[in-house]
Amino acid sequence: MSPLRPFVLAAAFACAGLPALAQGVSGAYLAGRVAETDRNFSEAANRFAEALVMDKENPQIMQGLVGANIALGELDIVAPVAQDMVDLGVGSQLAHMALLAHAAKTGDWDTIITMIDEERGVGPLVDGLSRAWALVGKGEMSAALEAFDAVAQEDGLNSFGMYHKALALALVGDLEGANAIFSGETSGRMQITRRGAMASIEVLSQLDRNDDAIQLIDSTFGPELDPALRQMKEQMAAGERLPFTHVRNATDGMAEVYFAVASALEGEAGPDYTLLYARVAQYLRPEHVDATLLSADLLDVMGRYDLAEATYRLLPKDDPAFHAAELGRADALRSDGKGDAAIEVLQSLAKTHSDLPIVHLTLGDFYRAEEQYKEAVAAYDKAISLYENPEDARWFAYYTRGIAYERLGEWDSAESDFRKALELSPGQPQVLNYLGYSLVEKDIKLDEALGMIEQAVATSPNSGHIVDSLGWVLFRLGRYEEAAAQLERAAELMPVDPIVNDHLGDGYWAVGRKIEARFQWHRALSFDPEEADAERIRRKLEVGLDQVLADEGAAPIEVANGD
Repeated sequence: MSPLRPFVLAAAFACAGLPALAQGVSGAYLAGRVAETDRNFSEAANRFAEALVMDKENPQIMQGLVGANIALGELDIVAPVAQDMVDLGVGSQLAHMALLAHAAKTGDWDTIITMIDEERGVGPLVDGLSRAWALVGKGEMSAALEAFDAVAQEDGLNSFGMYHKALALALVGDLEGANAIFSGETSGRMQITRRGAMASIEVLSQLDRNDDAIQLIDSTFGPELDPALRQMKEQMAAGERLPFTHVRNATDGMAEVYFAVASALEGEAGPDYTLLYARVAQYLRPEHVDATLLSADLLDVMGRYDLAEATYRLLPKDDPAFHAAELGRADALRSDGKGDAAIEVLQSLAKTHSDLPIVHLTLGDFYRAEEQYKEAVAAYDKAISLYENPEDARWFAYYTRGIAYERLGEWDSAESDFRKALELSPGQPQVLNYLGYSLVEKDIKLDEALGMIEQAVATSPNSGHIVDSLGWVLFRLGRYEEAAAQLERAAELMPVDPIVNDHLGDGYWAVGRKIEARFQWHRALSFDPEEADAERIRRKLEVGLDQVLADEGAAPIEVANGD
């Protein structure tokens, strides 16, 4: 290792405000490990860098530093550290990932092939596809195609190998060969992702088959298109030939490798591990929109809202996916407790992308979360007006607008929207439950409400909210034994929900289980002392449910039960 490298690292991280090296290497390392566990990647990178200055050949510190910086997308910073790990004989997937990515970024294809030949790679899929793209980069196309075929012949990897082979063929101008793969003529129909479909559309357009490309858009994505797809369709309808942009060179091909793996890992592996692959794809191709959005979404899932927001901000305003990034940024801001800032983002987006229903629908949801129900209704009005066809997706707009109306006390409008949602999408358990429960609370149409909620429970038997609604309507109908059984089931599904426990307490009281009733009311208060009905619950604990009902002018349990 170069004797100057630790001092270069110290200088590189000095701007981050590292404290004096007073706590020693163990303190810095342990602080890095804590930050790493908390997924605070910036803090972890700083602390591991501090520790490495004091302990220059510690593989654990190196590993932590490399991993944290890959998660931040800072691969250039730690490529020298990764090389030191290899020189020290440390077998590290992260170090190999950083070095392979750095080599691809700089076009050092021989290094990639050598590393894979020496079994210093990332894994069978990444290594196989990386070798193939390195051969493309070297101009050895015949060998590259054989390498793609070798990946495709591995169990479970056919789609990966054939997809990348199609991209490589399109890159070098063999559009017919690429289309034969995309269409399934070569080796049967393969699973096509959104990116794969868009690549296929570009290939068809390059072949002067715009009509077929437009048909593929319609059959794959339906009538409601996002701005990127709509732009492609409009260009082809105007007779333009789309350029092939999905892979412009071998480095882009490598970016697709890491993005494909990240997409496959999403939901199957931990978000921090998946993020590593998404970040490498970003590093190799900074304008890779899908990799950027995936990285930001993963950071959001991990609760790193500041990093998520910064990553969403990377998309320029003129990008067709800018609205998606802003929607994600608004969600990250709201999750970070910045509801007003989130609404400001969406208000601005509603002006620049006023033709997108999803923008107004999301704005309505955010207003509703902030209890700004009039503003929510106005946003939902705009979203609904923009839908051209009453597709199933439209039911949700009526449903959420109905909730806003209900909170405003405009019940006729709310009920109309709920019933419209059910007309557009019959049997939706969310709508059936909300409408049924609302009818119960208003003490109207109880038999219809019971039927709605029973239908909702049949569809979603493990939804605590819906089972609670069933128990509550049975309670309101005076069927107390049945009600108690359902309310017990709801409490099993949602044991710490204050409303569910309060309802169960009422159910127990109605069947004479008064000690258990008081226990449940105490539980309800313990979970949320500020719950809307907290004072009523305290009154029930003091004098019992019968007296509370009498005070409210309602019939006591005994009368309602016919005893």
